[in-house]
Amino acid sequence: MAAIAETGATMLTVHAYPKTMQAAAKAARGSDLCVLGVTVLTSMDDADVKDAGYARDAAGLVALQAQQARDAGIGGVVTSPHEAEMVRTIIGHKMAIVTPGIRPAGSAMGDQKRVMAPAEALALGATHLVVGRPIIAAPDPKAAAEAILKEMNSGTRLA
Repeated sequence: MAAIAETGATMLTVHAYPKTMQAAAKAARGSDLCVLGVTVLTSMDDADVKDAGYARDAAGLVALQAQQARDAGIGGVVTSPHEAEMVRTIIGHKMAIVTPGIRPAGSAMGDQKRVMAPAEALALGATHLVVGRPIIAAPDPKAAAEAILKEMNSGTRLA
């Protein structure tokens, strides 16, 4: 953590396991590094969570992990935009909510199962959006990024 903080990185992800988050919070203390606990991946649905051996659905597991992240004292969580509003009620307003699985209107879902449009994710409490393939796979990445920014400001929702 100390070495990563020295690089100027602002965020670092760890698995959303209690001992991992507690150790990361302790190691990052005194730096500006925001440690994020990664909850259930956006490429997973309830069936995938059960197949992984959890006795909860995706939202239930995310809720538990959000509570554990809050209690560990880390800076935030990475979660599907579908859980952002629920997570905000658990962690309060000081922690970050980073949401991958962001797909602008008309984008293919790809291997993602729990996706949402940018403006909708922000409205539900996301503080940071992760937009990968809709930009890097676009014929004109700059134009794609600009369109996403416009969509974020317009409130357009995924159909």
